[in-house]
Amino acid sequence: MPARRLVLFDIDGTLLRAGPVGGAVFDRAIEKVLGEPPTRRVTMSGKTDPQIVREYLGLLHQEDPAHLPAILRHLETELDAARAELASDGWPCPGAHELLATLAKDDRLHLSVLTGNIAPNAVVKLSTFGLEEHLDLETGAYGSDDEDRTALVPIALRRLVELRDVRLPADQVWVVGDTPRDFDCAQAAGAHCLLVGTGRFGTHELSALGADAVLEDLSATEEVVALLTAGL
Repeated sequence: MPARRLVLFDIDGTLLRAGPVGGAVFDRAIEKVLGEPPTRRVTMSGKTDPQIVREYLGLLHQEDPAHLPAILRHLETELDAARAELASDGWPCPGAHELLATLAKDDRLHLSVLTGNIAPNAVVKLSTFGLEEHLDLETGAYGSDDEDRTALVPIALRRLVELRDVRLPADQVWVVGDTPRDFDCAQAAGAHCLLVGTGRFGTHELSALGADAVLEDLSATEEVVALLTAGL
């Protein structure tokens, strides 16, 4: 039976925390291309990797259009080389493993990701913590697909049709994230949104946005499953 609902998980701050290496790999990639690292960090929460790199390039007054793709290529190799750091200093968010394993047993659901990470780095982060097992990453949507996060739900829906022959309306999509940008992304597409306070934003800030639900984290497995399967 084909899936009747698509659940798209953000990665950083929602399923896992990368720790210091999450920001350090940008410094390293930028230094490889420009010869020096940035002098300060930009705020990354909810942004796509290309957006983050563009902000850094603006801070450094670098206008060469070739710099963006070059830095993104180095970002991929730098994170791959930093797997041990990621495993040592990062961690899965509370309840992430249990929730994914439980949701994966329900064939009414199709589980994938919607993330600002470029696709190769999404795979590295998830696989480092064993979180990829229950996610169909081929049908995910990534920062490498479009640097505008609000364009990503339609990309995931299109991939679901093209790769799995499953056609769903946007109102059968849930975006699970931890930032206002995740909410904006869901709202732009007409999708539902669950926000969790495991990232940079607390539940008080997130509750003011108007998402369908806001939780401290994903550890209340039965509650989250009931929410994501309601009406099926």
